[in-house]
Amino acid sequence: MNQNGQASRIWIEQLKLNHFRNYSHLKLDLDQHHVVLTGENGAGKTNLLEAISFLSPGRGLRRAAYDKVAQQLSQDGTDLSDPQADTWAVHVSMQGAEGPVEIGTGLQNGSSGVDPQRKVHINGALTRASDALLEHARILWLTPAMDGLFTGPAADRRRFLDRLVLAIDPGHGRRVTDFEKSMRSRNKLLEDLHADTAWLDAIEGQMAETGVAVAFARGELVALLRGIIAKGPTGPNAPFPNADISLQGTLEDLLVDGAAADLEDNFRAHLARHRVRDRAAGRTLEGPHRSNLSVRHGPKNMEAALCSTGEQKALLTGLVLAHAQLVGDISGMTPILLLDEIAAHLDEHRRDALFNLIDTIGCQAWMTGTDQPMFGSLGARARFFQVASGKVEEAG
Repeated sequence: MNQNGQASRIWIEQLKLNHFRNYSHLKLDLDQHHVVLTGENGAGKTNLLEAISFLSPGRGLRRAAYDKVAQQLSQDGTDLSDPQADTWAVHVSMQGAEGPVEIGTGLQNGSSGVDPQRKVHINGALTRASDALLEHARILWLTPAMDGLFTGPAADRRRFLDRLVLAIDPGHGRRVTDFEKSMRSRNKLLEDLHADTAWLDAIEGQMAETGVAVAFARGELVALLRGIIAKGPTGPNAPFPNADISLQGTLEDLLVDGAAADLEDNFRAHLARHRVRDRAAGRTLEGPHRSNLSVRHGPKNMEAALCSTGEQKALLTGLVLAHAQLVGDISGMTPILLLDEIAAHLDEHRRDALFNLIDTIGCQAWMTGTDQPMFGSLGARARFFQVASGKVEEAG
């Protein structure tokens, strides 16, 4: 937070890439204005957004394996065979939550070849965990791959929800990982008909503790997000319809009535009671790994999955913008927004509303599209760049 009690504004001042996707080397000098990247499909616009998404924990907006990110071909299309061919690097100079900061990440050469683990350096010092990135910036994104969120499997919505939680609760990712690790151990033990029940009791105790913590964090995020949505514009003329969101699942149904300690005991007993059923199924059938995020079109009181493509896009955009506002309120820093092909399914009215809402939130937004005129109403609020064949040049 700044001295006026407002969220500190975060922005990228310089982006440098090395052997990243279709970029051999790139240096882009920026300021606190929005960034608009236009060019033909396949020019490398999304690659730039992906690079920035690596300023957060995880595998970025494409969820790519780290060893698939390095540039595979030189500019003339020939194979790269130098020792750095499988390495890649993203480096930014940015105005972070704690002032100017230098952040670098990527794959590096080790003693026996390329180290498969992504390294993160902050102000030149190697960090032990990528979670340290959240101390300096929060990166949020909306991509065309997310357009099927409401009609796709529940696992996609859980993953989306967990990223929303992570942006305001840096410990959430570890809790999810710990629960899944314990669950895998339980599933393996259940395969053994003569497994030691004491081991099962211990593992189920761990699952109950971490599982309830995961459910509580998700529930808190949904409650906070509902509060933000309720404060926004409503009615049929609102540019982005209100999303009515809720959680569905065994633990979520119990959260309304039970305290955390009681819920842990109940979930632990539930797991023990259903060992035979889960053994027959070959997996744990109930828990936070089976929860679902339910989204409805508020003004129409209709399931999002039944809405038109345009309505779903507007719903999802409004949800991401509400979350960006929440992140600023909770973390004390405005997020950086990555909006890939954002203008493609929005009419002029909604595009203008989107740009104004981004300014209200105070974000630096990175936006891509094929046609620069679609972003014309941004005017002097943005820097415009043309992307073509691994090169980025500022547009006139």
